[in-house]
Amino acid sequence: MLTTLIYRSQLNPSCHSADLISLVERAKIRNTGLNITGVLISNGRENLQILEGAEESVVSLFHTIRADKRHFGVVELLRDYGPRRRFENVGMLLFDLQVQSQKEVLQSVLHYSKLESYLTSDDRVFKFIQTFITGKKASPTGTPFDVEKWTLSSEDLPFGEGVGLIANQFCQFALQPIVEPTEGKISSLEALIRSNDGGSPEHFFHSLDQDKIYEVDLQTKAYAFALAKKLGIGGHKIAVNLLPMSLVNVPGAVEFLVKQIRLNGLQPEQVIIEVTENEMISGFNRFNSAIKQLRAEGIGLAIDDFGSGYAGLSLLTKFQPDKIKIDREIISDIHLSGPKQAIVKSIVSCCTDMEITLVAEGIEKMEEWCWLEYAGIRRFQGFLFARPKLNGVGNINWPHLAR
Repeated sequence: MLTTLIYRSQLNPSCHSADLISLVERAKIRNTGLNITGVLISNGRENLQILEGAEESVVSLFHTIRADKRHFGVVELLRDYGPRRRFENVGMLLFDLQVQSQKEVLQSVLHYSKLESYLTSDDRVFKFIQTFITGKKASPTGTPFDVEKWTLSSEDLPFGEGVGLIANQFCQFALQPIVEPTEGKISSLEALIRSNDGGSPEHFFHSLDQDKIYEVDLQTKAYAFALAKKLGIGGHKIAVNLLPMSLVNVPGAVEFLVKQIRLNGLQPEQVIIEVTENEMISGFNRFNSAIKQLRAEGIGLAIDDFGSGYAGLSLLTKFQPDKIKIDREIISDIHLSGPKQAIVKSIVSCCTDMEITLVAEGIEKMEEWCWLEYAGIRRFQGFLFARPKLNGVGNINWPHLAR
């Protein structure tokens, strides 16, 4: 299958124009043998490259390119498929903006194009090329956070050793901190539901009578608040996940939550209810009434796994939560994905204007955290910083600049 792959990278300062010319000459021979078309555009600081050819060959070559030390900050911008190549040359072409003007490079690129001019104006590949050449929509590449300069150190937390499996409960909870790494602060503790033997949430919910799922879902929150009391979380906030329709289908749901919160020595302002966007849509009007009740009591509201459902940003036109947690599928390897970066930057911009707190969840790599900090996100949750601990709070790994 004919594949087009575009990536952006930053040129290593030790690599000069002469080095690029030599690189391209060698790449021309290699790519011709692989039946790959390569177009490289450079401005002396950054590169944009378009690769076209059979999918397996292009992907294999891209893995090799990504490991090349002559550039860094390699970000995949587009991977597309089509019936024909956009460029006639098989091998490699170099366009150097330090040698030619923007207009000359644009004309040269179009000269080698196989697409009709009326097609290039709407073609995403040519839009990427034009944007790179003109610099009109230059987006940040790389980040001031140099991954190599950061290290992690573990800190014991003042929540005791945990309490192990708790008897006479039909579920357990594992707590995972949400942190502000650069401040060294715990923002809140999320109580993640587990089955009564410590198994997965899926195992727990699949074992339930589906006619009683909302009632049971609501009742389990009493155990989460009781755990917070046992561990002595003090003034820290605790977040619990709740099916949106549990607030609608169970009579007196909000009153039940408030009662259990106070019975366990907590304040409503310490509690954040996390809901996912999928189920919310089917009964939004009734759910919106429940939201008003929650807010009236002082309980916070967060949208969990934002971006995993169908509502997306349009949901925010109907109501604005206190917090949004960006889905881990969007976060994973964001330092390598241009589309993911564009989506997150739009979410950051939108939520900044509406004063909604953002949390990036599922952080597992230092590179992900570095890019997201640079993008403007300050709160994080994931294995990089702390793993969930059954009926307790595990240690936190805080980032520090290496000495």
